[in-house]
Amino acid sequence: MRHLSGPPEAQTLRLRVRGVVQGVGFRPFVFRLATRLGLSGWVQNDLEGVLIEVSGPPDALEALVRAISAEAPPAARVEQVEILEQQPGRLPGGFAIVQSEAKGPLSTRISPDLTLCPDCLQELFDPSDRRYRHPFINCTNCGPRYSITLQLPYDRPHTTMRAFAMCPECAAEYHDPYNRRFHAQPIACPVCGPQVHLWNAQLQPIASQHPAIEEAARLLRLGQILTIKGLGGYHLACDATRAEAVERLRARKKRRYKPLALMARDLEALWGYVELDEPAQELLQSPERPIVLLPKGPKPLPEALAPGSPDLGVMLPYTPLQHLLFAEGAPPLLVMTSANRSGEPMIYRDEELEKLLGLADYFLVGERPIARRVDDSVAALADGRPMLLRRARSFAPTPILQSERFQRPILALGAMLKNSIALAARGQVIVSQHLGDLEELEARLAFYETIRDLTQMYRMDLEQTLVVHDLHPDYPSTQYAAELPGPKRAVQHHQAHIAAVLAEHHLWDQPVLGFAFDGAGLGLDGAIWGGEVMLGSLQTGLRRVAHLRYAPLLGGDAAAVLPVQAAVGFVRELRHWEDHLPQHPVEQGLKLLASRLPIPSTSSVGRLFDTVAALLGFHSRQDFEGQAAMWLEGIARSAPPESQARYTLSILPTNPPQWDYRPLLEAILTDMQKGFAREKIARHFHHALAEGVASMAQHLRELHGLSAVALSGGVWQNRLLHGLALHVLRARGFEVYWNQAVPPGDGGIALGQVALAQMPEMA
Repeated sequence: MRHLSGPPEAQTLRLRVRGVVQGVGFRPFVFRLATRLGLSGWVQNDLEGVLIEVSGPPDALEALVRAISAEAPPAARVEQVEILEQQPGRLPGGFAIVQSEAKGPLSTRISPDLTLCPDCLQELFDPSDRRYRHPFINCTNCGPRYSITLQLPYDRPHTTMRAFAMCPECAAEYHDPYNRRFHAQPIACPVCGPQVHLWNAQLQPIASQHPAIEEAARLLRLGQILTIKGLGGYHLACDATRAEAVERLRARKKRRYKPLALMARDLEALWGYVELDEPAQELLQSPERPIVLLPKGPKPLPEALAPGSPDLGVMLPYTPLQHLLFAEGAPPLLVMTSANRSGEPMIYRDEELEKLLGLADYFLVGERPIARRVDDSVAALADGRPMLLRRARSFAPTPILQSERFQRPILALGAMLKNSIALAARGQVIVSQHLGDLEELEARLAFYETIRDLTQMYRMDLEQTLVVHDLHPDYPSTQYAAELPGPKRAVQHHQAHIAAVLAEHHLWDQPVLGFAFDGAGLGLDGAIWGGEVMLGSLQTGLRRVAHLRYAPLLGGDAAAVLPVQAAVGFVRELRHWEDHLPQHPVEQGLKLLASRLPIPSTSSVGRLFDTVAALLGFHSRQDFEGQAAMWLEGIARSAPPESQARYTLSILPTNPPQWDYRPLLEAILTDMQKGFAREKIARHFHHALAEGVASMAQHLRELHGLSAVALSGGVWQNRLLHGLALHVLRARGFEVYWNQAVPPGDGGIALGQVALAQMPEMA
């Protein structure tokens, strides 16, 4: 901070504080700070953040400005403290918090929902506290934010708590600057706040308040399936140790294989069920409390929790109601999965609960309305660091980037699968919560709603907003772009993947080799890409310089759900391949090849994974995206580590160079004929792909002189492949970047679209 100019007499400053500074106890923090330093003036929220006018001796003013960043509340994120004006003289009186202003351009940050803080947790179980066992306890350091915000600035009348009038005691706390609940907008107590009710399978009330929680815990112990309201939507819960309950939940939800998320009472309840090293414990107990994918441990749990997966997705409680359920004796390990029909978004409105009739035996319903759906975030550990696989609760909508580059308003519409959108304006980039797969109607409705929601909340003029969309003309996001009034830009899918890595690491001018591996994205040549190497930077643009050899994609999009069908296109030129695949899909694939029907070509590494999985025994339809690849990774991880690859992914001397998958698949077929264990073959396949990445990077470094590598695309969620690739790339002297703040899959595409759209030649 610059030193204040002028004499030692009293001066008056006007300060602008930007960042996540609303809904996190920031104004009372400034009030207490200014009072401690003997300063006079005022503080208020407005549409740009927090505005402060303060006067006193220069040394005290300097101390205030330093402390605003250094001592900010734990949930705050101060990005800028700007001195707008400096005048001699002093404001009269003491220091005050004044009413919020709703004028001017909006650039303040919305706080994400916050995990229950230690102080509130202690009060929750203190019989002498007036909020003892109150399932909606919160303060300025915790509780709902984004999921209850209706508009900005963040004040109680602009939240879903506006229907609950504060009792005198809550009002006194709310207006007391020295209280931890000063201006905590969701403040409530058992007298004036929302209540919890237990309903039966016909949505008829049978218990209320704490007896409802006690009865819900008892029903969970008996193996019943409950729908439970969370921060951003409803969950379906049952005892995770009861195979019968888990299988019944799967049957009702029509979710055959996709893994179910678990919630554990505490870390102790997880011991033995998953591998809990120090980074895993830190991530589980972090303030964000995401679902964390961890390797299964030696203690058995029902296979139906995550069939065919080497991991379990586990999380710890983050709301008062969840803590109360465990305290009342709910099983220490619960299934806690999104409440929805298979393939649909999570239910979050009370009036939608009828959609869950027949799924749950009972409903535990809280009265506080939810303004928008916010799923649980999902993370994994890669290289000992968190990698977000789904960015939602506790992360969204915190800005990803703060840069003067992003002045022009941009709306990026993301991709088809795992959609999220992004907004850029006034120097910041915001990525929305996970919205879902746009092929589903409910997800499309959530997509439209979130666009309307965030553009209105941030007061973006859509007439002046650049709309960025995927190159694919049939994506619902692309089609919706045509309905919006502003100028349009199409961005190629895999260029957006690599751009997302560069943007989140602030690599504006850094040239890289970007390896974009995923299932599908329309290429610039009309083929379906998915095994691409991009070269360039955000400043100069990204161009394709290598790729996986093309294969016919039999059945087009159908190949994504039928690995055997995808396999026929990859192995059709090899010997004895028919011996390892089911006869009927092979016949269908050969008929397609012999027909005059147009067959798209693909360079997809995702489909290569499907091919190897099919050869090794995965012959069913995929219930969810990436199921076959997950199965292949699982059996590979069950094999002992190998010091080197048995197979080679060779490079063809074409222009541009291509990986030739045929010798690799030929070697796999030969080993299968010899009776090699499929686990070892799967492991060697992962090794070969990692070595193939390093070999291509080395080949391209010799041509272009680059030693920085970026990894992005859904395939890089495979932690075995990711770890092997990091090892061999670093051993050859490459610096490696990958997505961490946004998912490497399609949930990060919108960030890459924004980053490319701000390039000078695309403006």
